[in-house]
Amino acid sequence: MVQGAGPTWLETAGRVARTYKATTRGARGAGQRVYVILLYDLRRPEPWGLYVGQTSRDPDLRFDQHKSGYKASGAVRRFGVRLLPDLVEHLNPMRPWEALELEAALAEGFVAAGIGWVEGGH
Repeated sequence: MVQGAGPTWLETAGRVARTYKATTRGARGAGQRVYVILLYDLRRPEPWGLYVGQTSRDPDLRFDQHKSGYKASGAVRRFGVRLLPDLVEHLNPMRPWEALELEAALAEGFVAAGIGWVEGGH
């Protein structure tokens, strides 16, 4: 069960995400999307975290796949709460090579901003 109002750093995560731009957004062959999932594990000192991924599928479908265990991140399967589409809607869709780069860059940016629990980004 999720408790509390949510992470105090969510606004910071939004500012970090908005610093990134996708140069191939909407270009021919742009079918990949990056997505961010809110994580929650009460056993952790900071119970809130983020998972960063990329997919050629609809992010809602990909979230459902994670939760059902299909090609799933263990963190998302067990602790995924919901997608945070507002963080990355300005980036999607993009070409595959850029999605891979931005997935990693977003995860690194979140960590650098002080978000203590970040999964994915690889």
